[in-house]
Amino acid sequence: MASEGILLGMGNPLLDISAVVDDEFLQKYNIKLNDAILAEEHHLPMYDELASKHNVEYIAGGATQNSIRVAQWMLQIPGATSYMGCIGKDKFGEEMKKNVKEAGVNAHYYEDETAPTGTCAVCVVGGERSLIANLSAANCYKSDHLKRPENWKLVEKAQYIYIAGFFLTVSPESILLVAEHAAANYKVFLMNLSAPFICEFFRDAQDKVFPYVDYIFGNETEARTFSRVRGWETDNVEEIALKISALPKASGTHKRIAVITQGSDPVVVAEDGKVRLFPVILLPKEKLVDTNGAGDAFVGGFLSQMVKQKSIDDCIRAGSYAANVIIQRSGCTYPEKPDFK
Repeated sequence: MASEGILLGMGNPLLDISAVVDDEFLQKYNIKLNDAILAEEHHLPMYDELASKHNVEYIAGGATQNSIRVAQWMLQIPGATSYMGCIGKDKFGEEMKKNVKEAGVNAHYYEDETAPTGTCAVCVVGGERSLIANLSAANCYKSDHLKRPENWKLVEKAQYIYIAGFFLTVSPESILLVAEHAAANYKVFLMNLSAPFICEFFRDAQDKVFPYVDYIFGNETEARTFSRVRGWETDNVEEIALKISALPKASGTHKRIAVITQGSDPVVVAEDGKVRLFPVILLPKEKLVDTNGAGDAFVGGFLSQMVKQKSIDDCIRAGSYAANVIIQRSGCTYPEKPDFK
């Protein structure tokens, strides 16, 4: 049975502004399909343009928050999960608080007085998504918030802690505090490669925290970037997963397991010098709404079984189930109840 607060997530809470666009829109703002990047100056007008589209939707997002919400949905145990991140004191922030509360997640947000709640432009073309994040308040998270007793209590309560790689750009100090705590207390610490730009431009921060990571998630593009940046000279995802799982670890309590998804191709799991492949549930193209949140949902499903101490096979099955549900809906949303057996 998963107890209260067993799973904690920390990350960038963003409100997704999602709309179906065309190739011309992508070209105008110099966006690559299936990429995830941080907004630059030339992207800023795009948020208003998206908001003016008739099919625009506002959905609570942010990678870690998505995964935690999905895990909470799969578990159906009120308060089994908690979450920390920074939002602004504004309409979007209120929306976020309401949404996460309805999802059953115990969120302790740091509320910043000076910056607006972060947003993420989700540009959907042919069911595939591109993400451009304008972090704003999410970028203001400070480890002082984490150290407050009422927040650190969430860390102490949790047995499993998940943080997406995106948080490396915001508060590597917070990540290290939590990672060291996990190692010292025999807890499970999980991270995500999250995006090629994280593997490429935040490598130092990633390297510092990597020895503490018990489970690392990622997709094939991120894994290949990780390999290239380290001069491994291989594009073979199975080989890369093995190498990632074998990188040095700070504590010997848990061996590292690498879990790499490849869209509709099998999930690669590397542990103990061995690789296993798990086929995913295939979806007919006409049922695909958008891939936004698919990777986050996979992690959420995985975590929901992990906290119940189920086998890796069950964790992967739950991850594939959750991802399959989410890609048939707009953004990282789900029906009222899961029907995962």
